[in-house]
Amino acid sequence: MNITDWIHTIAGFFILFTLLLGVDSSPLFHSKYWLFFTAFVGLNLFQFGFTKFCPMGMILKALGVPEKRT
Repeated sequence: MNITDWIHTIAGFFILFTLLLGVDSSPLFHSKYWLFFTAFVGLNLFQFGFTKFCPMGMILKALGVPEKRT
């Protein structure tokens, strides 16, 4: 998996997990404030589409994840 694959996987996980924690009807409901994190992840994905800048991408690159498929 390359950096883009990991970004999509991690973002998808965070969105689903924070929805489970932030929606009233969820069995794992904790607080509605988790929805702010969901919005943050979505906003970060949105701005990445325009700027091609992603903090998670920088972290993954520093960890040695390949940028392109081999």
